[in-house]
Amino acid sequence: MRKIINKPEDFVDETVDGIIAAYGDKLKLLNNDRRIILSAYPKKEGKVGIVTAGGSGHLPLFLGYVGQGMLDGCAVGNVFASPSSQKMADMIRACDAGKGVLCLFGNYGGDVMNFEMARELVEFDDIKTTTALGRDDAASAPKENADKRRGVAGIVFAYKIAGAAADKLLSLEEVTAITQKALDNTRSLGVALSPCILPEVGKPTFNINDDEIEIGMGIHGEKGIEVRKMISADEVAQIALDRITADMDISGGDEVSVLINGLGGTPLEEQFIVYRKVFSLLKDRGVTVVMPHIGEFATSMEMLGLSVSVIKLDSQLKELLKAPALTPFYTNLNR
Repeated sequence: MRKIINKPEDFVDETVDGIIAAYGDKLKLLNNDRRIILSAYPKKEGKVGIVTAGGSGHLPLFLGYVGQGMLDGCAVGNVFASPSSQKMADMIRACDAGKGVLCLFGNYGGDVMNFEMARELVEFDDIKTTTALGRDDAASAPKENADKRRGVAGIVFAYKIAGAAADKLLSLEEVTAITQKALDNTRSLGVALSPCILPEVGKPTFNINDDEIEIGMGIHGEKGIEVRKMISADEVAQIALDRITADMDISGGDEVSVLINGLGGTPLEEQFIVYRKVFSLLKDRGVTVVMPHIGEFATSMEMLGLSVSVIKLDSQLKELLKAPALTPFYTNLNR
């Protein structure tokens, strides 16, 4: 294991310490608890709270999107592991401003179970909550079993849209419905070229040959749909977009936003090469790309690879996507 760390067991806490030291103007801890990150911006009374949770190792997902115009809080777990229901409940309480809280997170067993328990706990405080699940990974289950799909980088679009809807002081029901619409219109597909190493495990999470690429792999190293010999960037873009558009109707005249997400070890140059082809393929279909996102949004430690996410926009989703936001890892000044 070659990592610039101290003790493996301190990896998560020291990561959070560094982030708080760097971005203490935007983020804060709840009662000095490194596993509960809150927005440091003033709480807007009457606003629906937007919260998430998940394991570490995916930075900027999940805590990197806490701030102004996006998430109000995030509960932090160990690497690739869910935080506890008690941490989630404490976070929900801290993010409630009297209008309820939307719990927005990826479709993973531990997170689903713990959020369900957390929501039951805060019922005793008369806090109303709703849930919206990210299930954008088109490779993780067939369309007829879409409720079993994983949430991956496409959830960043939902964070942005949910946060903007909440800032308009819409009701919990309205914010939840808009967020669900964003999730329903988002699809992703990832490719991986290498495994990653969890600090406390010290060895690769899976094996893949140097001349191979795995199509459809998940951000925890979950098995994809195909392993093949290495292909070009243009072929990666074509495969990803074909899979996405086979699952979600996108046709001439539509507007979309595209997110190219590096998994931790892929240079930005390579991400732009893939985006170039995705943009060209969409343009050939008569589809307009609005506000593209290229960079690291949901990593898997140091894994080589990337994912492509597409959200199909209507006028409402487009307006909310373009609304201002300011977090440590996401800045939009009303583009």
